[in-house]
Amino acid sequence: MKILGHVTFFLLLGGIWAQNNRNAKANGKSTKRGGGTQAGDAGQSTPVADISQGSSRSSGRPAEPRPESAAGTRATGQQTDEMRLQFLRSAQVTCNDGSAAGFYLKEFRGSRRWLLFLEGGWCCYSKETCDSRYQNIPRLMSSSGWPQTKRGTGILSSQAEENPHWHNANLVFIPYCSSDVWSGMGPAPTPPPRTRQGKDKVRERSINATEYSFMGSLIIREVIKDLIPKGIKQAKVVMLAGTSAGATGVLLNIERVASQLEQLGTEAQVRGLVDSGWFLESKQQRSPNCPETVSCTPEDAIKIGLRLWNGVVPDRCRQLYKRGEEWQCFFGHRLYSTLTSPLFIVQWLFDEEQLRVENIYMGGQSLSEEQWQYIQNLGLEIKNSLRDVTAVFAPSCLSHTVITKSNWMSFQVKGTSLPRALQCWDRSLDATRNNRTPAKGCPFHLVDTCQWPQCNPTCPALVDQATQQELTLLQMLVAMGLDPQRLGLDPEGEADSMATVISNGG
Repeated sequence: MKILGHVTFFLLLGGIWAQNNRNAKANGKSTKRGGGTQAGDAGQSTPVADISQGSSRSSGRPAEPRPESAAGTRATGQQTDEMRLQFLRSAQVTCNDGSAAGFYLKEFRGSRRWLLFLEGGWCCYSKETCDSRYQNIPRLMSSSGWPQTKRGTGILSSQAEENPHWHNANLVFIPYCSSDVWSGMGPAPTPPPRTRQGKDKVRERSINATEYSFMGSLIIREVIKDLIPKGIKQAKVVMLAGTSAGATGVLLNIERVASQLEQLGTEAQVRGLVDSGWFLESKQQRSPNCPETVSCTPEDAIKIGLRLWNGVVPDRCRQLYKRGEEWQCFFGHRLYSTLTSPLFIVQWLFDEEQLRVENIYMGGQSLSEEQWQYIQNLGLEIKNSLRDVTAVFAPSCLSHTVITKSNWMSFQVKGTSLPRALQCWDRSLDATRNNRTPAKGCPFHLVDTCQWPQCNPTCPALVDQATQQELTLLQMLVAMGLDPQRLGLDPEGEADSMATVISNGG
């Protein structure tokens, strides 16, 4: 069960969805390490993918090579929500398999605000895990199947009714194809000149015996370079946003992005939006067989991966830990206080992916009382870890990611929606920059005060995995074999409790 749980975690973190109608050939990585070209040609119709639920669904058709005249891709009458694919001009910065990295762009003429979004999708940390990832989810390691356009949803929508505050910004979606939590700075390291014995020998082999490139942080750098002709040097605000592993990528790269833009001479303030990337360390006992099996904890996976990826963490955080312990900077509660750029943290108090790491699946077949106790404790631990965060939106719900969901406006904490909280935060930062007093009555530190999952009436519905029916928390606990009264939950008092939550504002 532990192995199954971690397989599920690695495949689902960041809202990964398998690519339809496309299976990788077991040993057919034709573009890997040095191919650098796109397979296939345009075809007669332009493939389009939606960005929703923290993911993008690819049509599975090969991407069209980037034309030299990409600057003129926005045609008159183009559908307003479409972002168009552009590959990086640098042929040296690539996806895992050597295919061209790139980004999707939807310009808003005259706007001096930019939103750069990092896609999520966990990572791979050895030849075995990377080969498995390439075979099962190739779009997260290669651009060869990327569609030509994407329609933005949630905060990436250009429709005011869906995205009231950021619809008129320049929108950039950066697909995740580096498998390094956006931390990689170069190709896989070469094997060491000397061999080691015993356990160290096995570990050295797993770290170096791979043909993949890991360039996540470099991809972000090159995207910004390629946006210079589009006007990013004239930006007033650049928001670096991401979900899940992409959110961790925001934490790892925001200082580097701010430094790069400063060196370009821009006066832009760089801000970060971190959605569902505020993870806590696993309570699982570390496996002695890691990394030879898929049972590695996230901590071990990152620790091993950092060496494989040639990964980097922010300097101020790195200085807090001794050599070999830099992996701790991947956890927001350890990294946050070392960062100087403004950050807004969006975090469900009962994050489903955090629960999956502990082999807890709400809506699954069973749940023990011990697991229920862990769920309750998780909410308290997340809440405590967010105590000193300046800008935060933390509903007491069971879910994962939110900002790219079409219904992201419907979730509230203490009567305030997430888009409204982001607007209040933006206005406060703008006022401070211009030596004005921030407006009162516009909150952006919003953490639910109720104590159990789904006690916020605006939470996303729970779904039974077997029947696909929507259930209340009490109904789901009963279906999973627990007695609510034994757990201290009163079914008859649920309605009164919800009324109290609403009247108290969360």
